[in-house]
Amino acid sequence: MSRAAWLAAAALCAVAAIAAESLGQRALFMALKPLTTALVIVWAWPRGADEPARQLALRAGLVLSWVGDVALLWPREGFLPGLVAFLLAHLAYLVVFGRARPAARGAARWVPFVAYAAVAAAVLAHLWPGVPAPLRGPVLAYVGALGTMAALSAGAWLAARGTPVEAAARLGAAGGLLFLVSDALLATHRFAGPVPMAGVGILATYWVAQAAIAASLAPGAAAAPRGRAVSAV
Repeated sequence: MSRAAWLAAAALCAVAAIAAESLGQRALFMALKPLTTALVIVWAWPRGADEPARQLALRAGLVLSWVGDVALLWPREGFLPGLVAFLLAHLAYLVVFGRARPAARGAARWVPFVAYAAVAAAVLAHLWPGVPAPLRGPVLAYVGALGTMAALSAGAWLAARGTPVEAAARLGAAGGLLFLVSDALLATHRFAGPVPMAGVGILATYWVAQAAIAASLAPGAAAAPRGRAVSAV
């Protein structure tokens, strides 16, 4: 199969998983959710061949996300293991965006951190009363890693503006933002009260985020030399 075909298969599987979750088809959803992420991994696996460290970090982040997906199929027993798996995934994505070129400097470095720190603080303030005491430490660490990842992705995009890799960097920044949106919806639904159509919003933004983060690296089949524009597919 071509790279585009794998991505199309992941998109179709995502739609089926969201439909299964919305219709209460639990067994089907439990099969389709990890399958969707697995298809994203297959599509993304060759990306970043021209940057081995970033490629390895991307692969680690995606695989750890798949582990988190499986754990969260059991929302009570699997919440903490899933949280840890996704925390480690974000640490891997820190390498993906932290080693992007051109490197973020000046305002491109600090403005995203200020903005995302404010967003993270607002989300935490909203959720904090509903977070059980044993989970407050892990949740705080997770939000810190997620906000840092999103800030680095935005910084990579700002640094790349006006260069041939701007479009790819913009996808990475969108991925970081959407990951934060997905997790904010999930946490709000869990700790602050029901969110209408929560599953649709959480899952759709999550899988688009993963694909966008992967698409910020050059395609592996014909890896572009550093400084050339890259395709999103």
